[in-house]
Formats: sequence, C-alpha cells, structure tokens
Amino acid sequence: MTRERFEHIAQEAFDSLPADFTERVENVHIVVEDYPSDDALGKVKSDRTSLLGLYQGIPLTQRGQWYGMTATAPDKITLYQKNIEAVCKDEEEMELRITEVLFHELGHYFGMDERQIRSAMKRFL
Repeated sequence: MTRERFEHIAQEAFDSLPADFTERVENVHIVVEDYPSDDALGKVKSDRTSLLGLYQGIPLTQRGQWYGMTATAPDKITLYQKNIEAVCKDEEEMELRITEVLFHELGHYFGMDERQIRSAMKRFL
C-alpha cells in the first residue's frame, strides 16, 4: 500500500472516532513511519516488527498548570505502516487495525492505562 493511501486511511480512522473524543485532542502530531527507530524501541518493551503504534508525550492526566506556558512541542503518535501491513490480510482488515491502533495510542494521550483502553475500545469500536 502506498504511504499516501495509508495516511488517507489513518485520517479517515481519526475522523470516524467519536467527536467527544477527537475534539479534546490538541497539539498532537500523528505520523506514519515504516518501522520504529531504535530510540522508539528503547521506550517500550517490544521488538522492531511487532510494535504497531507509539504515543510519545505528556498525557493529559499528567499535565500541570505549567503545561503550555512556554513553547511546547507537540505530542506524537506514530503508526508503523509495515508492521500493520504485516498483520493484516487485506485492506479492510488494515482499515480496522489502523483505527484500533490510533484509538489505542490516543487512549495513552488521554492518560488511560491498558485496561481502560481495552474497555473504551469495546464501547466505541
């Protein structure tokens, strides 16, 4: 799949999430890369080919009054295209997986733990 098509699906996935969820997302850069870098892998317990997405930033629940008082770099959500493609058999499955991974990483942005994310995914996806 081309990077352009993958990014289009990711944008559609974001747009399909509940508005009360997406309207609260601010200062987050969503990017697509083929595979995680060594630096990204150093932040998680995963290997180069199994990590599908990664949130890097300060979760909303951990931001104090100081947050945003000075120039603040955006949080970052990375979707790993080659890894997502490797676990999907067709484009329809890839669309669903991209949505799941994006929702999962946005859950971390909101400060949710794995249990809370799984519960929210059952309600919204």
